[in-house]
Amino acid sequence: MHGVKLQVIVEKLEAEYGWEGLAYRININCFKSDPSVKSSLKFLRRTPWARDKVERLYLKTFHKKYRPESY
Repeated sequence: MHGVKLQVIVEKLEAEYGWEGLAYRININCFKSDPSVKSSLKFLRRTPWARDKVERLYLKTFHKKYRPESY
């Protein structure tokens, strides 16, 4: 992610989908159980596979030209 901070990514996705929408799209507990930006950032920074899913959703949502080969 070129210069986009993880916090900005989480905040924009939460504004777009809400916590329920994020939990529906990416099935991880930090979006389901008492979600907050702070707790999500803590989890995503320690969990590369989850961070990758969040970054892919961000690209898919806000950068229409991005077409991953598999999502």
